[in-house]
Amino acid sequence: MKYAGGLAAAAMFAGGLFLLRSEYERDQLVTDRYEVRSPKIKNGEKTFVFLTDLHDKEFGTDNERLLEAVREAKPDAVLVGGDMMVAKGKGDLAVSLKLMKALSGEFPVFHASGNHESRMRRETDVYGDRYQQYREALRGMGVTFLSDRSVPFGEDIMLCGLDLPPECYRPGRAFMRPGYPETVLGKQDPERFTILMAHSPMFFHEYAAWGADLTLAGHFHGGTIRLPVLGGVMTPQFQFFYPWCAGFFSEENGRQMIVGRGLGTHSINIRFCNKPQIVVVNVKK
Repeated sequence: MKYAGGLAAAAMFAGGLFLLRSEYERDQLVTDRYEVRSPKIKNGEKTFVFLTDLHDKEFGTDNERLLEAVREAKPDAVLVGGDMMVAKGKGDLAVSLKLMKALSGEFPVFHASGNHESRMRRETDVYGDRYQQYREALRGMGVTFLSDRSVPFGEDIMLCGLDLPPECYRPGRAFMRPGYPETVLGKQDPERFTILMAHSPMFFHEYAAWGADLTLAGHFHGGTIRLPVLGGVMTPQFQFFYPWCAGFFSEENGRQMIVGRGLGTHSINIRFCNKPQIVVVNVKK
């Protein structure tokens, strides 16, 4: 009995340390830089900051620490990968809109949808016109909303945002219909370096087959808990040790994907060995 009691006490102590560490990590920020080269780039280097999965998180008053980290990167544009709010309850927009307003006052901002934005758009019986409110507010700030839409950036880059349908997010049985990216975005321009923001990294092969030179994704929160060698433990779709939880990936044909670990959490409010991340991408010839 004493032995069992000792084990229980040790387990409780370890659990307490784990939660304290997680609480600490959730309020930290790290910046990770990636370099991508392509012969399609003709007119010098471009720097992009990629933010994803904020989920109403604030780093300092009015997200000032996050804003300062973006400023330090001196980006040509800020790319937003979606899930900036938590689509639960009434879907509060205050934190995400305040951040978008601050960013758009200093940089060009291009915003794609995650599953939480898409949920607000679909479930009007729950969220009413919150999605339209969000889009209208962004438009008023000068933010370019990329909902199944592509826009040129300079002479040699195309920025694209792909909205993923509900079946792409189903736990355990997610799928994408054949040819879906081309169905909604049209054919990819082979002359321009194409950056595709698609929230889930699960369909990297489909994005690459469409012609995305670089895919920027998030959604998996880095796997919640990250372990050496094994990587992320669990995704929001309940996949365990999924290989594309975070980091840089490349196909044989040269197509590449960067999966951001995200900034916030929701539902499972845990981060361990998995600090919130700002992604900086330098695109060069």
